[in-house]
Amino acid sequence: MTEDHPTEDNQEIAVQAIFEKTVEGHLCARVGDTAFAMLPTAGGAFYLALALYSKQPDRQLRRDDFFGHEGRVVDEVEFRSLIDERMVNQSELDVLGRRSVSSQMSTPWGSSQGSTVFGEGVTRHHTAGHGGFHLSHDWIIKVDSRLRNSRGWYEEDVEWAIVAITLPDLFTSLERREAERTTRDWLPDAWERISAETIAPGASYKKDQAAFHKTHANDWIVTSAITSQQNPGYVETIASRGGKYERDVEQRRFLIPSGEYSQGRFGFVVDTSRHETYDGPSSFIGWEN
Repeated sequence: MTEDHPTEDNQEIAVQAIFEKTVEGHLCARVGDTAFAMLPTAGGAFYLALALYSKQPDRQLRRDDFFGHEGRVVDEVEFRSLIDERMVNQSELDVLGRRSVSSQMSTPWGSSQGSTVFGEGVTRHHTAGHGGFHLSHDWIIKVDSRLRNSRGWYEEDVEWAIVAITLPDLFTSLERREAERTTRDWLPDAWERISAETIAPGASYKKDQAAFHKTHANDWIVTSAITSQQNPGYVETIASRGGKYERDVEQRRFLIPSGEYSQGRFGFVVDTSRHETYDGPSSFIGWEN
């Protein structure tokens, strides 16, 4: 059974969402030609997944139709809020009128297998393994000099955000928010210079990572971990000072209680006052005694 999702009275949203259940009983919603599902993880949490080109009203979707990980979802209330956001986004996309065109242009990521024209001189190319934007010369010079690529290429994982913050009128509200978040996370120095805003702790992945490694530069940070077969209830770890991965750095092994070990956002810091070095039989290939 499906249900139409009403829009708020103060919003004019042309696109509507149809809520239904997958064959397995998971809540999902169709927004245009895309479907979103609230799927459970092994740990009991939920995440947002999507299925493309799923405008098939006579076929009930299955979990296998969905892919990707669009972020965690706390509950059904949050899921419906995310769908509201996607409806607004789709309505704005319809107004922007982007068009897909065939292309075999050479890009830094291989031959283009198709492209999307965002505006005159602003094209996103899709390749077999990656992709990104190309800007014409007229647009290249609009990009802040601290972020500018002289050839006009901006890859799709992080640098796309540079295009979005430079040419906001070609992007939806959701995309602009994601671009700001991406820039703060991965290009924090540039964001602070451009916005004249100091990023607070916890608001930038890259800045927080740098602070973490500065604080723990002399601590032993786990670089590899495996459940110990020789010591039930423990995780066998390999650690280095500052969590460095270089071949010539000193490495030590530590046993960490399984209930205590967690990879964490930037790595597990060994507490040498409680976690003793371990030189016994190993579960790591190449470290066996």
